[in-house]
Amino acid sequence: MNQLATTIAGEIALSKDPGSSMKKWREIFGVSQTELAEVLKVSSSTISDYEGGRRKSPGIGVVARLVQSLLDVDEKRGGKVKKQLEQNFAPKADVFDIAEFSKAINGKKFMELIGAECVANPGKLKDTSIYGYSIIDSLKVILDVPVHDYMKMYGKTPERALIFMQVGSGRSPMIAVKVGRFSTDMRPSIVVLHGIDKVDPIAQKIAEAEKIPLLITTRGIDEIKKSLKEFEA
Repeated sequence: MNQLATTIAGEIALSKDPGSSMKKWREIFGVSQTELAEVLKVSSSTISDYEGGRRKSPGIGVVARLVQSLLDVDEKRGGKVKKQLEQNFAPKADVFDIAEFSKAINGKKFMELIGAECVANPGKLKDTSIYGYSIIDSLKVILDVPVHDYMKMYGKTPERALIFMQVGSGRSPMIAVKVGRFSTDMRPSIVVLHGIDKVDPIAQKIAEAEKIPLLITTRGIDEIKKSLKEFEA
């Protein structure tokens, strides 16, 4: 197994909830239960039972096969997820504060946890799942971070919430997200503007065009991090 496969397999095997961790990685790779079952030559119900905790946790051998199968499927699709995960995502400590979740959090639940209000695309929240968040100093990322380094804010997966601090009206962070999509082909699942109670209409229009739920919250950053701590991997 290569380093990436070993890292993923180790996380699953050592997780307090291996089934949820298996599901997390399957969804990150965008592979359905049926597709994974076909590659592993098992039934879809077997995958479902593992992920739902209805079957005894698999041994490292099964986990290794599962992880390799995800990588194989991704390779056939062009290897986009593998390439992203293998990038050096070490963030600039003073710009990106990144956390990953052990399993998905629904968008509506995430909004409630951070005491936020949705100002664009509220109907998408119920169908949105995220696997982590990044807290970003918006002034520094706009002024100091080259566009080709924007992908570092996405951590292990773009299926996350980007929480922008030091926000004026919200226009600049949304422009950064839009520009970043063209340079990295990635977009976040949710954007949060921190510390404001009114959003620039242009920021809302960008969010709507990009189909990204846009949240605002004035809750303290430390309090937000505390409320999300229990979900971290």
